[in-house]
Amino acid sequence: MSTRTLISPAVLARPRGRALYRIVLAAVILLFTLVFLGPLYWLMSSGFKDAQEVIQTPPTLVPGSFEPENHSRAWEVMDLSTLLFNTLYYAFGALAFQLVLDVAAAYSLSKLRPVLGKAILGMMLATLMIPATVLVVPQYLTVLDVPIVERNLLNTPWAIWLPSVTNAFNIFLLKRFFDSIPKELLDAASMDGASSLRILWSIVLPISRPILGVVSIFAVVGVWKDFLWPMLTLPDPSKQTLNVGIYSLSNGVPVNVLIAALTIASLPTLIIFLIFQRNIMSGLTAGGLKG
Repeated sequence: MSTRTLISPAVLARPRGRALYRIVLAAVILLFTLVFLGPLYWLMSSGFKDAQEVIQTPPTLVPGSFEPENHSRAWEVMDLSTLLFNTLYYAFGALAFQLVLDVAAAYSLSKLRPVLGKAILGMMLATLMIPATVLVVPQYLTVLDVPIVERNLLNTPWAIWLPSVTNAFNIFLLKRFFDSIPKELLDAASMDGASSLRILWSIVLPISRPILGVVSIFAVVGVWKDFLWPMLTLPDPSKQTLNVGIYSLSNGVPVNVLIAALTIASLPTLIIFLIFQRNIMSGLTAGGLKG
């Protein structure tokens, strides 16, 4: 069976058709490159300009002035070391809770098959249809006065950790991967006397390293890039995250130093993506393979 494409093999076999195809392909790639990398290049390059050149109209593509000390000034003036530590603390705390609780939920729905498991999964996935901003008010009122325990969680890490634990998307990814693990493998371990918890720890988790890596990256990046929720729940400047802290301290800071601070705040997540991009793709597609 021949595969139908937008351009037939007969057209590609002609020199003129092949040349036109390559020109269109190069133009599309260049356009997408400019759209996605243009703002990033502007951010990186503006961090090396002086304040006058940053606001210059029209903007300069290549910095006419080169001031690498903007980044060191931003690090000192905006106390980025404290903000960076806070963000790492919140991000990896959220990661630990997500790995424990989301893995347990996904494993239960996939392998233990509780009563009404499909209905529970359906309700979890239905929450993905709700805009995140709609949940801000009820979540804020909850952390302001937690039911039953009656505790105020503002300015505490729990205000960041608890709302991030029940991540329906991560539970779905984990469940889909667990579904692809052969049932015969788990049955053999069960016949040897392994409990459900032992099977999860000794068999399922070692096999699931690709998807665990993907969930870990999503958990860290989700906390790292969040702005609205930390701004509402962490009013204390000494406990704020990078995004909120830079925003709070931006008044009176030269625009080139502010952009340098934004560049520093963006670099960790970019480095994580560049290092683990293959793991992200392999983890997302691994759940679709059986056997």
